[in-house]
Amino acid sequence: MKALGLGLLMLGLASTAHAAPDPVERADAIVRRAMVEQHIPGLQIAVVKDGKIVMSRAYGVADLAKKTPVTAATRFPINSITKAFTGVAAMREAEAGRLDLTAPIGTYVEGLPEAWRGIPVRRLLSHTSGLPDFDDSDGDGNAAWTATLAKPIRFPPGQRFEYNQTNYALAQMAINGLRHRPRDANLAEEQFVLAGMSHSGYGDTRDADAGRVVSYGYRKAQPDQPIVRTEIFSPLHRAAAGIVSTADDMARWMIALQGDTLLKPSAKQAMWTPIPYNDGKMGQWGMGWLVLERPEHRAVAMTGGSRSAVYLYPDDGVGVAILTNLAGSTPEDLIDQIAQGFIPGMTLAGVPALRAALAGQERADPAAAVADFRAAHPDFAADEHELNDWGYRLLAFGKPRSALAVLKLATDLNPASGNAFDSLGEAYATNGDTASAVAAYEKSLALDPTNKNAVRWLEKLKKSPG
Repeated sequence: MKALGLGLLMLGLASTAHAAPDPVERADAIVRRAMVEQHIPGLQIAVVKDGKIVMSRAYGVADLAKKTPVTAATRFPINSITKAFTGVAAMREAEAGRLDLTAPIGTYVEGLPEAWRGIPVRRLLSHTSGLPDFDDSDGDGNAAWTATLAKPIRFPPGQRFEYNQTNYALAQMAINGLRHRPRDANLAEEQFVLAGMSHSGYGDTRDADAGRVVSYGYRKAQPDQPIVRTEIFSPLHRAAAGIVSTADDMARWMIALQGDTLLKPSAKQAMWTPIPYNDGKMGQWGMGWLVLERPEHRAVAMTGGSRSAVYLYPDDGVGVAILTNLAGSTPEDLIDQIAQGFIPGMTLAGVPALRAALAGQERADPAAAVADFRAAHPDFAADEHELNDWGYRLLAFGKPRSALAVLKLATDLNPASGNAFDSLGEAYATNGDTASAVAAYEKSLALDPTNKNAVRWLEKLKKSPG
């Protein structure tokens, strides 16, 4: 795939410091840079503002072998963004008075283990149920469900967050029971009709669909050589994943959500309010949606397959959808920076601000960029897991120096975390600094003596001639 020169793109972005550029062209430059750096074959973006689509563009190829171009009509799997549609479906049932989000799931679904029956519906939608995970990757959903029912509860409901697919299979069964449909019927068709989503439906890689992209993954050592991925979603998994759509259709859905077409304001407020844990601390999720911490410009979001993302800024009337066909491309990393161009006065804070500061620094001095950023933002704080995930993505996409800077920051902010030092050890090893890698793993093991990964790495590093 041919792409614009990275230097030209960086010049385009750098100019934003001196003038207020057209937000569409600014977003275009951000997207093109990401496609070059992360070797993304194909992508769509749509931005909505005040009830209108203000940007819609398609890039690259849907199929590398056939060189089929991505168009506005090309369909992309949105994976776990499907969960946000399920959240809306659940709130529509609650709004109609049919579903009580505080009621036990056993009220709506029969035949569950005793330990499952008393779990409130809202614990399912916020991933705080403690249930075991439902894995139907072989396509046999019924057998997988039977196996899941026999697994023990992982922790008391409400104790903590743990993402899993069982929660949404149960939500699917409950909603379909209320609507007198088969338990594994799809949930989003009503929303497709109401929002005018004419290019959306359900499917996976088993389906013959000439208008759908080929799904790709990446080789960790060779991110510029994507490999074809197979994804199977049984009917019982399709409240959690399985929708295929276009960025324009996702824009229509966001417009419908910003108005009253799908939900009234009170239902949206409930859906986008974090569910607290048992100890009173606020969780990460509302009902099917991730609720992002923001000092201003509130944002709610959902991502799918680490390759598609939808962000809504409800108070600003703005929404951004980016769909790609490369797992691991994490387009959510771009969205705050893109939204900034469409929201007057929006400044980036936290990890999004640091991400913007590190953009394009891999060949310069990422460590110095982080140091300068922290000097300018002495109150900077970030979730350890968010930094850790970002650092590993940077490693995967051939940015070891930037990854090291991010993972070193994670240990600075979390000096008692064995996991943070474990990740730092891998970053040092990838950068060829064996001595520092050994020191980081030894620190990790001192903090967490149960860390078997650190033991394995230390054995490997100490045998290395370097």
